[in-house]
Amino acid sequence: MAVGTNIRTYFEGSWHDGDVPVMRAADHGSWLGTSVFDGARYFEGVTPDLEAHCARINRSAEALMITPTVSAEDMVEIVREGLKAYSKDQAVYIRPMYWGIDGGHTGVMPKPGVTGFAICLEEIPMAAPTASTTLTRTRFRRPTLDSSVCNAKAGCLYPNNARMLAEAMSKGFGNALVADAMGNVAESATANAFMVKDGVAFTPIANGTFLAGITRSRHIANLRADGVEVVETVLTFEDFEDADEVFLSGNMSKITPVTAFDEVTYQEGPVTRRARELYWDWALSAK
Repeated sequence: MAVGTNIRTYFEGSWHDGDVPVMRAADHGSWLGTSVFDGARYFEGVTPDLEAHCARINRSAEALMITPTVSAEDMVEIVREGLKAYSKDQAVYIRPMYWGIDGGHTGVMPKPGVTGFAICLEEIPMAAPTASTTLTRTRFRRPTLDSSVCNAKAGCLYPNNARMLAEAMSKGFGNALVADAMGNVAESATANAFMVKDGVAFTPIANGTFLAGITRSRHIANLRADGVEVVETVLTFEDFEDADEVFLSGNMSKITPVTAFDEVTYQEGPVTRRARELYWDWALSAK
């Protein structure tokens, strides 16, 4: 079942209205999970960092040993053509996807050069500025590159995220703050994490266990340009408990304030608000 409404699908060289079938039962991606995707956003007539998202899906495909077949530049143009069916008042989730089609040696490895490609556009409203979430610990951790393709935005990684969310929600929280293999904070189950202490913003340093997101990088650049100190470093759960502010950063909602981490509560603070203001100012000026 689709997450959004008013869906358009690009497949086999043209745009189609609706959620059309694109994958077959015997495709490598169907039965062995060789699928990657990326996500960008269209809102208020702009597509912030669309080029970066299109470039990243090609890197994700290569990490899964499936051959990317569309250049980032061509992908951007295809997306822009598809978005002409939507108005500036509609918010759209932009999801390009690749998947393996044929198996190579023993069937397990995907065959190079034979790749499925589609783009799905779904109308999904942007989160309200007042929307927030809460965090708790989870027993599940982020994998490492020696056992999983952590350097790709791969569909096969998301069942682990789903069980993190299920555990958090069973405890009455909205999301999970997740550890890496060493027990330090990596991210949440769905987005990168920031904390603020004494006016300084901190975020877990990229260590190969999670994707350091495009929107995360944009917030870091915006805040630093505005004079806010941002530190990428190793962070513990105790650091987050001692924080003045916590917020999540992801493509879907851009900024999500956190109001609680287990028993600790927070108020939405000035750095969180400023990060949101800076992002929207940047996005709407980058037409």
